[in-house]
Amino acid sequence: MTFSLPRTGRLSILFAALAYTGLTFSAATASAPLAAAQSGPYYSATLAVPADDNRAVAGGVAWACKDTKCVANKGTSRPINICRGLAREFGEITSFTARGKELDEKKLAKCNGN
Repeated sequence: MTFSLPRTGRLSILFAALAYTGLTFSAATASAPLAAAQSGPYYSATLAVPADDNRAVAGGVAWACKDTKCVANKGTSRPINICRGLAREFGEITSFTARGKELDEKKLAKCNGN
């Protein structure tokens, strides 16, 4: 005795499997951007002098500034290089944080070109 389903039965099983796979994949990947958005900016910096522009690209990342505070999402370079790019664009940086870790005084001086 051979067990086989009619053609319509096989097609309905295939479509159900595809729909299930699509739903589980989208549910698994949908929460990742939401968690990243809620965690806040990757870089934050305090400028010595308020910024003239609200938005700028410096150090390979897009910065949003208000007065002396600037924030940006993650870039592809090392934090010191991102900081240097920001310093070239806006001037002296008084503090720089990457992923919650603040640059020490020595690295901050290097960022500012000292």
